[in-house]
Amino acid sequence: MKKIAAAAFALSMTGAGAAEAENIQITHNGATPTRAGAASQFTGQVLIDGLTTPESAKQAGTGLVTFAPGARTVWHSHPAGQWLFVTSGKGWVREDGQPAREIKAGDAVWIPAGVKHWHGATDVTSMSHVAVTPVHDGQNVTWLEPVSDAQYARQ
Repeated sequence: MKKIAAAAFALSMTGAGAAEAENIQITHNGATPTRAGAASQFTGQVLIDGLTTPESAKQAGTGLVTFAPGARTVWHSHPAGQWLFVTSGKGWVREDGQPAREIKAGDAVWIPAGVKHWHGATDVTSMSHVAVTPVHDGQNVTWLEPVSDAQYARQ
């Protein structure tokens, strides 16, 4: 329930769906298939559940992302920033040039536009978060190079 409320709040902040819908829209749990995270975007086992319709994704991408222990994104940035709402477990988020910071269930993380970063599970715990990523000029993410095992280990 918390993940739905967090996603709804974040979407309301971005205006997602406001231009398209004249009535309340519901995307029911399980309406979008679970997919594995692409090897070009993640290291380790990652599952992604889309939370909204393709039409609303034109305003903001949303997903429940589950990272197995040791799994993480590659380095990346977002042209309009990103919200992460941690729903379970513990993980790390790291801005380039800074030490990793622990995140855990109940935490909300704002990553400003253009900040190079990665996020994922700790080496011993899984972590799930709802990601809300506003679209700017048709894009919501720029994927960069993988986070090396050495970079990950020294968080």
